[in-house]
Amino acid sequence: MSNLKGKVALVTGASKGIGAAIARALASNGAAVAVNYSGSKGAAEKVVAEIKANGGKAIAIQANLTDPDSIGPLIETVARELGPIDTLVNNAGIYEFGPVEAVTPEHFHKQFNLNVLGLILTTQAALRHFQPQGGSIINIGSVAANGVSAGSVYSATKGAVDSLTLALSKELGPRKIRVNSLNPGMVETEGIHAAGFIGSDFQKKTEAETPLGRIGQPKDIAGVAAFLASDDSYWLTGQTIQASGGARL
Repeated sequence: MSNLKGKVALVTGASKGIGAAIARALASNGAAVAVNYSGSKGAAEKVVAEIKANGGKAIAIQANLTDPDSIGPLIETVARELGPIDTLVNNAGIYEFGPVEAVTPEHFHKQFNLNVLGLILTTQAALRHFQPQGGSIINIGSVAANGVSAGSVYSATKGAVDSLTLALSKELGPRKIRVNSLNPGMVETEGIHAAGFIGSDFQKKTEAETPLGRIGQPKDIAGVAAFLASDDSYWLTGQTIQASGGARL
């Protein structure tokens, strides 16, 4: 069922992992999708090629969302190439872990500049190109917003995302723009592999504490995102949805 047919979506940080899965899911449901990437051009182009091979429409657009000057051109390209925006998925993000004694201004700003400020500025720019009848903004948060050991700054960024979601839902509701947070638990992505979490004691502990008995896969999150992008979720806004198999940190 193509319940997103005729709609335009921008997914930030969509060359890999959760973002790529969301881009594929939105396209498979009929949306034209802008796949944003920062440095992984080849991976983003692969996602676009997969979407096109399955009969969908997609483009790849480079923009580093920690650079405010790159955000305006990103949004302008989406609007020019695909049309007015119906769905914005603020997925781009970064995480770094370490004890509180190791926190530095650089560590703090690196995460907040992308996870929070980048989200705000991307939303701000996108609003100028949203459809007059409104649309959907999906902020990818994390169950880490509940607080995770050795992740004080990352947890703080995701707590900020939840607060922003609620505030923006109230501000943008009169414009028929819905804003929700989609908060995964541990999901098997390229980044999780690179960080050494797969096969670790942390993974085993997470699975043991997850009612559904496993860590997530990107497609688990993508399905929920497709629902939030669709008119089926027209009465949901300001919500924080824990997509974690029941796990709570």
